[in-house]
Amino acid sequence: MGKYKETSMAAVFQNQVEKYGDKAVVAYKNKDGVYTDISWNEMNKMVRALGQYLISKGIQRGDKVALFSPNRYEWWVSDLAILSAGAANVPIYATNSAEETRYIIENSDSKICIAGTKDHLNKVLSVKDKLPNLSEIIAVEDPGKDIPGVVTLKNAFSLGEKAQKTDELEKRINAIDPFELATLIYTSGTTGNPKGVMLTHSNFFSNCNQCYNVAPNLFGEEHTFLSFLPLSHSLERTAGYYLPLYTGKKVIFAEDFSKILDNFKEVRPTFMVSIPRLYEKIHAGILSKVSDAPPIKKALFGWAMGLAKKNLPYICNDKPRTGLFALQYNLADKLIFSKLKDALGLDKLRFAVSGGGPLSVSDAEFFLGMGIKVLEGFGLTETTPVTNVCPPFKIKPGTVGPAVKDTKVKIGEGGEVLTKGPQVMKGYYKNEEATKEAFTSDGFFRTGDIGEIDADGYLKITGRIKDLIITSGGKNISPQNIENSLKASPFIEQVAVIGDNRKFLSALIVPTFPELENWAKQNNITFANKKELIANEAVNKLIEEEILKNMSDYARAEQIRKFKLLESEWSQETGELTPTLKVKRRIVNQKYAQQIDSIYSQEKD
Repeated sequence: MGKYKETSMAAVFQNQVEKYGDKAVVAYKNKDGVYTDISWNEMNKMVRALGQYLISKGIQRGDKVALFSPNRYEWWVSDLAILSAGAANVPIYATNSAEETRYIIENSDSKICIAGTKDHLNKVLSVKDKLPNLSEIIAVEDPGKDIPGVVTLKNAFSLGEKAQKTDELEKRINAIDPFELATLIYTSGTTGNPKGVMLTHSNFFSNCNQCYNVAPNLFGEEHTFLSFLPLSHSLERTAGYYLPLYTGKKVIFAEDFSKILDNFKEVRPTFMVSIPRLYEKIHAGILSKVSDAPPIKKALFGWAMGLAKKNLPYICNDKPRTGLFALQYNLADKLIFSKLKDALGLDKLRFAVSGGGPLSVSDAEFFLGMGIKVLEGFGLTETTPVTNVCPPFKIKPGTVGPAVKDTKVKIGEGGEVLTKGPQVMKGYYKNEEATKEAFTSDGFFRTGDIGEIDADGYLKITGRIKDLIITSGGKNISPQNIENSLKASPFIEQVAVIGDNRKFLSALIVPTFPELENWAKQNNITFANKKELIANEAVNKLIEEEILKNMSDYARAEQIRKFKLLESEWSQETGELTPTLKVKRRIVNQKYAQQIDSIYSQEKD
């Protein structure tokens, strides 16, 4: 134990600085394209300078400071400085609009905003006249000119070092109450304005401890994390930032999600935290390449995949392979798996965490089969976020594992997953009514997810209450599982199941265009653009067959009877996805109302 009492991540950081000193804590790609290390000592120098600057600008314990930035090492510096000064960090998704940013800064009562890029600075400046309580903006990137009310981060460091607030900063770090507010994370707000989730220092510290206790041996190894999920999201904040900080591991910042596959090859991480979308994309990309391969390579891949399936009981239960199977698997690994992993930059990956949404069994088993331990977990922003996770010694694909240490999970009315533990939020900021609604009378948090718990205590999520489709025949259907099954097709990129108050289920489908275009060319189908491609009868027949193939295990009422192909991929920018890439069903229903109506108007019964 270091000299600081570990009541917060700010104190944990100080103890780790004392322990690791000049060892690298993070690395980032500089302007020359070279990964550059920053040591614990160097990071601490910046944290202390900015912390002292915030104090010199009148930031008091309990004040709020907004942080509007993409992932970069300055995000960590800013966060740790804010916490060290006794204030609360209000992260804003880097992809948020100026108006969304204005709402969060105003609602949170933030006094200062740290802007990560010139674009983020401009967004804040465009709404600054509507924010009378915002006293200053700290610009991480130099805007190149003097702007009233804006100070560069470089100048803030310099002024902080001269401010002579060292003793005050020490006092504030030591005075942090574990049950004080550490952050306000605003939920995506798929309906109405987002709510500010109040998470305390204790919530984060407890959740790091709970994650560590899932497999302490795992963290005894040397690890390199790759950070690419938004730090403004609680999954990356806890599992991709605070957890490596808590366990003394190095984190390398990816450039951005669009370059993630290149960054994998450059960094070759041993540990990663991701959402299902990445696993889906990698899996689909591999299958796409295999479909174009010569017959011998295809047959070899098929043979290896057969052995990968047989490997599941071994890897999921942490058992060594034996006998003839061990020899066969080692050969498949040498010929196929090791080459695949090497080409993807996953050859050193020991563990991969999946959270933020349901991971399909086929995606999970694909990675597990070739020797990558994918640990699926569950939680929400309101639970910091981890409540459940599969331990590496007993993985059950399709489940999110047992509850973590000191956490109770049970199934309530209507199959709702209820949870209680030290990682559960304090409540919603300035919203007592919503806070009251979020808890049961006996203090369990209502997750809004539907699930079931098996004999081993493993939780399986089967849907979300607010997403439930109730057909006109009165059937309650969860669209998530159906959508996951459909996305197992290499030709289906995105899907939204439709059917609320309708006679049958239908689907809006965004195809995997690279894969579909390859298939079309192989089948001599000519097309000038995507619109022509999705209108083609043979293409629609192909998708229909893929739907039938991937839905063979579903009941009659859950079958997709009709579908519509769409030519544009959904994104946060176009409004259909949240910042964590979940489908905004209400928006999809509104935006594609005409296409949905055309599906059902064709049906006479």
